[in-house]
Amino acid sequence: MAHDEFAELRTDYGDAALRRGDLPADPIELFRSWLAAAADAGVREPNAMALATCSRDLQPRCRIVLLKQLDEAGFGFFTNKESAKGEDLRANGKAAATFWWQAPRTRQVRIEGEVRELPEADSDAYFASRPRRAQVCSAASPQSRVVADRASLERLVDDLDAASEDAAVVRPPHWGGYAILPASIEFWQGRDGRLHDRFRFDRDGAGWRVARLAP
Repeated sequence: MAHDEFAELRTDYGDAALRRGDLPADPIELFRSWLAAAADAGVREPNAMALATCSRDLQPRCRIVLLKQLDEAGFGFFTNKESAKGEDLRANGKAAATFWWQAPRTRQVRIEGEVRELPEADSDAYFASRPRRAQVCSAASPQSRVVADRASLERLVDDLDAASEDAAVVRPPHWGGYAILPASIEFWQGRDGRLHDRFRFDRDGAGWRVARLAP
């Protein structure tokens, strides 16, 4: 019965090809073009990525975070460093991330690599750019910790908001950024019949080598 439950969910992706000759030498260039195409196609939060980490006792964990920085440091995101993901990254400084877009083509990008903390200046700059309410909530929330109820969580936020008296909210030391420095980046484009196109870029010194993978 479980098979029948999902049988009607099958979708064909169209048969637009991704060829070796379509790929630039730099996978970051290709990623930027795919991200921009998804944004232009109206995908909501095209910078959302599923971030996978592993705890000290080898329990994999995955959640959605937003890509907020992309430069030589890698794929950057910001969070409470005392959260579950922060604990995981202290125990195991490697992570994976996946992007999934359904427009203008059905595409996926997978990233794997080491994670490094971003400079304090980057964290300060991004925190200062956020709406005030987001700043207050991020500073007040004991992310990933058990709370008694919604009301107690809201009180933490309201108390901090009142204490700051509409002044700029100072970034707390436990909140900051990380970046995944990719060792590999895989590009997947859906095709009809499930014979999808897949290419993986692997870091090779200062450059990259690329190979086609079977779907």
